[in-house]
Amino acid sequence: MRSKADNIKLAEQFVKQELEFDPTGHDWWHIDRVRKLTLEIAQKETSADEFICELTALLHDVADEKLNDSKQAGLDKVENWLTGHIADKDVINKVMTIIATMSFNGGQNPPMESIEGQIVQDADRLDALGAIGIARTFAYSGSKGTIIHNPELELSHFSQMEYRSTNKTAIYHFYEKLLKLKDMMNTTYAKELAERRHQFMEEYLIQFYNEWNLED
Repeated sequence: MRSKADNIKLAEQFVKQELEFDPTGHDWWHIDRVRKLTLEIAQKETSADEFICELTALLHDVADEKLNDSKQAGLDKVENWLTGHIADKDVINKVMTIIATMSFNGGQNPPMESIEGQIVQDADRLDALGAIGIARTFAYSGSKGTIIHNPELELSHFSQMEYRSTNKTAIYHFYEKLLKLKDMMNTTYAKELAERRHQFMEEYLIQFYNEWNLED
């Protein structure tokens, strides 16, 4: 039977194969940052199973519906890998449950039930904040042909639009998701980290609008 460390190494190889050159901000380095943040938060939460946390953090974006033909296709891809490498069905079920329910999805998903799910979700959301979050937003928008900003379109114009709509701008994504994440963190430590990253984004938007309006 393989050790947990060996399974983590195999998961790393699988994820690199799937996502290493992804141009949308969901590449291997995003995964690695989320994994490191996950373990950092898990060390503050003594009841968390660090193996489940790390394995889930590594695999979570392989199932992302934005990177697959459908949400189910992505989930099947992860489950097939898990069943081929992990003997413990309880581990598989816990990892799959987290991955299936951790997405932001317009903020409509119910709260994560397990501490491991809360931790991985926090880590993933932290990587959508701050300087990295800003960079990933523009990388994703550029990869999808989305423009940076259109001042003629009021933010409220999109209030009833579907979360996955392609008619939004990169700047709009700050308001529909990024600026909401600070208040959606689960763990105390993640909330502390989110405060600093959130403040940076607010300062960035002030500077952005100043430069856009030639006031700087």
